[in-house]
Amino acid sequence: MMNRRTVLRVLSTAVALGIAPISAGRAAAPGVSPVDIIKGFYDTLLSVMQQAKTLGLKGRYEKLDPAIHKAFNLPLMTRLSVGPDWQKLNADEQKSLIAAFSDLSISTYAARFDGFSGEHFEVDPNPTQTSGGVIVATKLVQISDEPVQLNYLMRDGDNGWQILDVFLKGTISELATRRSEFSSVLRRDGAQALVQLIEARAADLKKSA
Repeated sequence: MMNRRTVLRVLSTAVALGIAPISAGRAAAPGVSPVDIIKGFYDTLLSVMQQAKTLGLKGRYEKLDPAIHKAFNLPLMTRLSVGPDWQKLNADEQKSLIAAFSDLSISTYAARFDGFSGEHFEVDPNPTQTSGGVIVATKLVQISDEPVQLNYLMRDGDNGWQILDVFLKGTISELATRRSEFSSVLRRDGAQALVQLIEARAADLKKSA
């Protein structure tokens, strides 16, 4: 079950950043539903997993890059990860943080999904409405282990439906986890230090894969 307190924390941060929630009745982009976006992303991810060893990290990264930019609202996710202090940053600092966060996001998927053992994804065709968008529930079904619950908070914007947050095991907000660290680094050491931290995290993933 989705942890609604976690969802509300993410949405309250969005309000603090001046990102207005959408109404529950707002229509999706014509012909492309939130479920379609997730299924399209999963098609690419599964293909990458099946070719993981042949592609290597660099090849997986290159194939996932356009799919992640399409499915995820990376600029908005960066803003929410940083928190309210985002508004105090200048344009160059914001741009650098978005670039670093995007690299980290792609590197995370490229490093984590590094093989295939018969897994498949299941996507609930009936998203749950929230005041800030919809939640699409999915599962990574594994052959020799328990299914992994992955839920996506999505909203409809200028580029259609895109992912705003990922809830690992159905309840653990990726943005809330990152924000607890990112905001403290930004306040203590400044924007450049936060960029360097995020870049270092991405580099570590690439080395370990």
